Amino acid sequence: MGYGEDCLQAEPRGKAFPPLLIKFLTRITIMKKIIVSVLAAAAVFGFVSCGKSSDKVVKLGVTGSVYEDLWAPAQKTLKAQGIDLKIVQFSDYVTPNNSLANGEIDLNGFQHRIFFETDKKNHGYEISLVGNTFLTPLNLYSNKIKSINELKAGDVVAIPNDVTNGGRAIKVLESAGLVKLNPAAGFNPTVNDIVGNPKGIVIKELAANTIPSALNDVAAATINGNYALDFNIDPKTAIFADNLADKEYWNLIAARTADLKDKEKVAIFDKVVKAYQTAETEKLYKEKFFGYYEKRGWDIDELAQYK
Repeated sequence: MGYGEDCLQAEPRGKAFPPLLIKFLTRITIMKKIIVSVLAAAAVFGFVSCGKSSDKVVKLGVTGSVYEDLWAPAQKTLKAQGIDLKIVQFSDYVTPNNSLANGEIDLNGFQHRIFFETDKKNHGYEISLVGNTFLTPLNLYSNKIKSINELKAGDVVAIPNDVTNGGRAIKVLESAGLVKLNPAAGFNPTVNDIVGNPKGIVIKELAANTIPSALNDVAAATINGNYALDFNIDPKTAIFADNLADKEYWNLIAARTADLKDKEKVAIFDKVVKAYQTAETEKLYKEKFFGYYEKRGWDIDELAQYK
């Protein structure tokens, strides 16, 4: 039995509560209702009070510790605006969009456009692009050879096993002259679109997050930028540098589509995006990451239609 209104309805063996006790219990009931109402009002689509009473927590899903550094300037800026940006780490590319769609996080910022669109289509996620971040290469690395010219028949080259990063990796191999693609292949080719393999390499598809640790077991591998940095792989050591600059490979920030109907939420998202797209972040790109990241789409207001 709750300690409130139910207690007021009970009378012990025909004897009424003293007036002062009834008054005391009534106040407790009222206070309970006030507390519940305040907590409900304070919850803004996953934002909760934290630290200072005015702070709102925004959970941002990412993949890789490098994002802790990339988002540090924005976190500082947002904190001054009463927004506590929490970085939520995921170990793979499968979970972040699912968690976003299910409301476990408020935003994510780990993927490029082609992956985003493919994942939405495959799973029916109702999530939307709200800001652009950077372009990063998908380079070819090796711990065994110094040049792609050293690759020989039977050598294993690892690529990501997800459709979009795998497709991009195959295009990188084509640029390196290691494979030839069917002219009819789409923007996102698969191994089935390979019609020429002059060196006779063996392509092995692995989960993107496992490829860096498998580098010693293969002749070469295409490694996503965030994972390369997590494993302290210097992009200057790549045996072939990715030169694909298509807009589809721009990385982005995503939100639940339903949240974009709420002007207050849109305003907060706008602050998050703008806090990231600053000269301080670009300085990190150039100085800490040696230009490995390149800003893209910062001049495009992806939230304009929702304001």
